[in-house]
Amino acid sequence: MFKRMLSAFGVGGPTVDTVLDSPTAMPGQTVTGRVSIQGGSAEAAIDQIVLSLVTRAEAEHGGHEAHGVAEFHRVVVQQGVRVAPNQRLDIPFQLPLPWETPITAVGPTQLPGMTVGVRTELVISAAPDKGDLDPLTITPLPSQNAVLDAFGQLGFTFRSADVEIGRIHGIPQQLGFYQEIEFFPPAHAAGRVTEVELTFVATPGGVWVVLEADRRRGFLQPGGDAFGRFHIAHAEAETTDWAALIGDWLTQVADRGPAFGGGMNPAFGGGHAPNPAFGHPQQHGHYDPHHHGHERRGPGMGGVIAGAAAGAIGGMIIGDMIGDAFEGDDGGDDFAEE
Repeated sequence: MFKRMLSAFGVGGPTVDTVLDSPTAMPGQTVTGRVSIQGGSAEAAIDQIVLSLVTRAEAEHGGHEAHGVAEFHRVVVQQGVRVAPNQRLDIPFQLPLPWETPITAVGPTQLPGMTVGVRTELVISAAPDKGDLDPLTITPLPSQNAVLDAFGQLGFTFRSADVEIGRIHGIPQQLGFYQEIEFFPPAHAAGRVTEVELTFVATPGGVWVVLEADRRRGFLQPGGDAFGRFHIAHAEAETTDWAALIGDWLTQVADRGPAFGGGMNPAFGGGHAPNPAFGHPQQHGHYDPHHHGHERRGPGMGGVIAGAAAGAIGGMIIGDMIGDAFEGDDGGDDFAEE
């Protein structure tokens, strides 16, 4: 909740309170709520009330990493608002979430480092008056959750998550960034693969699943990254045997030689070589969701992330995490180098 006096009007000015009907949503859904304005001692004129979605993101340039607040969606709630002395106005709003909105929680557990917020901005005489952020918890779509559960069943261990500025070659992104969820591999692959990164790019019709494995470099072993990509309709993704599919991909990546390195896989550029991720070149990376492999059962991704995140989160609540992550934000999208 954001409640503050508008600094442009000084003492006696109106106060604004932004309230979300629910603090939890999934990508593609619409967040609703209201902006409540309580008039002060004098009449006030507000040119625009704007809501925006922001997240913490990283960018790499010149060999350095830069971190900052990235705005990725804006909605003008209302224009030309006049507030009489002591008048109360409740202005309802609808804020559609892009399908590529980053996931910030799996089950009841917040992903360490992941933050998404709704920022309220009031434009008064062409000058923005920006307030604090309302935290928003973004949970996976059912299609995404099916993939995450498979990671848990296979014995992956959650490592970290972040948002990176950039685009993935060959994937139809709408936003200028993508989320990476990083995992340590299962024990049987730990000696040959150091980590696996998972990226979702969702659309109204389906979801892209992009995998990147960092193969351990050793004596007489080329190492390097191996990539895989996959696209499927949301409904089919919920019934696909992802544990078998990802398990087979990981086995191939861990066991095979240079052919499974980066460069030739069409997911990340270079030629039209068979996609090694899912083993069916004639299907161009598509998988038959009606074919089910060996059934594997495990704790599921919620349990895996909960266990790994407990130490990182400690006693913090989501409001504290949002405040810490956006501390020092001046309302812009500038990035500070590290």
